[in-house]
Amino acid sequence: MTNQSIIFFDIDGTLLNHDKKLPLSTKESIFKLKELGHEVAIATGRAPFMFEDLRKELDINTYVSYNGQYVVLKGEELYRNPLNITSLEKLTEVALHNNHPVVFMDHEDMRANVPEHAYITESIATLKISRFPTHDPLYYKGRELFQTLLFCPEGEEKQYEQDFQDFDFVRWHPVSVDVLPRGGSKAQGIKKIVESLGIPSERHYAFGDGLNDMEMLSTVQNSVAMGNGEEIVKSAAKYVTKSVEEDGILHGLQMVGLL
Repeated sequence: MTNQSIIFFDIDGTLLNHDKKLPLSTKESIFKLKELGHEVAIATGRAPFMFEDLRKELDINTYVSYNGQYVVLKGEELYRNPLNITSLEKLTEVALHNNHPVVFMDHEDMRANVPEHAYITESIATLKISRFPTHDPLYYKGRELFQTLLFCPEGEEKQYEQDFQDFDFVRWHPVSVDVLPRGGSKAQGIKKIVESLGIPSERHYAFGDGLNDMEMLSTVQNSVAMGNGEEIVKSAAKYVTKSVEEDGILHGLQMVGLL
């Protein structure tokens, strides 16, 4: 298809609503895009195992996960950008001293460095996923990790930001922060996919709502912020659609002329 476009969708607050449900209009829109010959992809902060069901439901096998650190194109691994394990080991020691648990994550699983903690239970529960991190304090040894969750109240991540220059810290919950390789982002992962496919930039689209979508929305040429996104996120995008609850994906796709 000569006029093929590629459209990247965030998951939480974009494809899925507040209750982690997929609106019918969104599902129908995704399949319509594919019928028209477009490439549909996901760009999320989630781990691959946290949106397996959604990929099956929407028949999507191209995705940017872990905010750009683990990228798959048409079912084949394309790019991986793991955390610095030496720095991570030091961060884990400091976090343990501060009673801030961590959860180590690779492309297949996640394990916590403590048996249980209220912060882990509270924040992971909001994702409404079937899997919960089991206890393995040495899970980081001998494997590539693409993200770690640091559990601490708002503001307490500042000290880690100062002390650990290898990492970026992105808050996603009042008691939890994503720890990512410095400079890694959804935009970087998207770049790997579009370079591989050779689709020109004027036919790149992205939909998102969260702080971790900022770089993606300011980089992708045709970017759409959800109406339920924060104002700072909306200011990074070229267009603003309705909220996810108000058929925002369908409305946005119509707005940019894809449907």
